[in-house]
Order: sequence, then structure tokens, then C-alpha cells
Amino acid sequence: MYFPRIEELRTDCDKTQKQIASYLHLNREVYRRYEKGEREIPVWAVIKLADYYKTTTDYILGRSDQR
Repeated sequence: MYFPRIEELRTDCDKTQKQIASYLHLNREVYRRYEKGEREIPVWAVIKLADYYKTTTDYILGRSDQR
């Protein structure tokens, strides 16, 4: 599945894919594939990203427009 808010949140915070991949303890290429929807993002990564960006998993998944 493709979740465009992952990339949107990252760019809004002026972070690179490498920085976020490092936070998630992933290779940058793996994270890039999550952003582009080429690889399904695991639940644990969505939760960590929600914590990092101080938002909800529902916002990241597109289930809510309230950040």
C-alpha cells in the first residue's frame, strides 16, 4: 500500500530519507520503497513514525485528516 503522508511528513520536517531510515534502523533503500509504495510498511514502523512526527497512525494511514 502507498501512504503519501510518510513522504509529506518527512519533507515538512526537512529530513532526508537517510535520517528517517536511520531512526527506524533500516537501510535507506528499504525506507525509500516504503515511501513509494513499492514495499509494504510494517506496523511497527508506522507506530514509530507516528511517535517521531507526534501524530497518529490514523493520520499516516490516511484514515484521518486531523494531524
